[in-house]
Parts: sequence; C-alpha cells; structure tokens
Amino acid sequence: MRIAPVIPGTRPELAAQEAQIQAERGRISPLYQVLLNSPPIAHGWEQMLSAVRNRNSLPAGLREMVILRVAVLNRAPYEFDAHVPHALKAGVSQVVIDGLRTVPLAADLPLSPAERVALRLTDAMTRDIDVPEALYDEVKQHFDAQGQIDLVATAAAYNMVSRFLVALQIGH
Repeated sequence: MRIAPVIPGTRPELAAQEAQIQAERGRISPLYQVLLNSPPIAHGWEQMLSAVRNRNSLPAGLREMVILRVAVLNRAPYEFDAHVPHALKAGVSQVVIDGLRTVPLAADLPLSPAERVALRLTDAMTRDIDVPEALYDEVKQHFDAQGQIDLVATAAAYNMVSRFLVALQIGH
C-alpha cells in the first residue's frame, strides 16, 4: 500500500464518517481506510459508490458482473475478490464468475442477451473509452433510461475504484 491506512477509531474527528461507512458497508475496508486520509474525498466516494452499489435499478447479479468485469480488465484482483461473494449472493454462478476472467468474453458463457450487451458495453467503456453507436443502440433495446444511466454509472464508477486501487497498490 502506497499510503498508510487510517486505522478505524484512531482519529476522533472521523468517528461520524467512520460510522456512516460502517452503516452503509458493514465494515471499513482497506480501501476506505486509505480514503479516510482525505475526509472530503472519502465522503463523496462513499455517497456515490453507495448509490451505485446499493440504490441502483440494475439486478444485483448484473451489477456485480459489471463490477467483476471492470476489475478483470483493469487488473484489479482486490476488487474482483471483494465482489465475488456479492456476485454469488446475487445468484451469479461460479461458471459465469470464472468466465468473466476471459478476454475477450467467451461466446458460450451462459448469459442473457441483456447481460451480454451490458458486458460488451462495460468492455467498450473500460478498454476503448468510446462506445460505438451500434452497441449503444443494442443497450437501449434492453435498458430504459434509468437502466442505461445505472449501467454506465456502474461501469464508470468501478473503473474509478479499480484504478484507485491499482495506483495506490491497495490489496497487494
């Protein structure tokens, strides 16, 4: 880890913020311990990521597949490992979880058409930045406006997470 974590309970001025993170996440992970070195960033991060992860219109399994895929593409094993239990709890099979590690995504992976197009969008956003119009037209066939926002926000937010984790070597 490139920046020392803030050990929960050691900085009284962060008690309320730590309680908020604990309430939303169930624990103060190493990621949040590093983020607490910048309380305003930690606050904004927690608010946004909690909305993306906990108040998102996407089915939980699809959301977790997108997160896992971003982690693979950005070489962020800490993020991948942290989300496997969430994916399993959301009903994603071990076969699909293992298949998400394959680049390019295997054509025979047992996915619904909506899941497949969501993962193709995730790949485009993560690897190429630009999303081809034809691909986005397919996205619109499976997701309403809120679903499109939630899908794009999930991929974008977890690109931020994975890049933060990798740059600061959190979880190494």
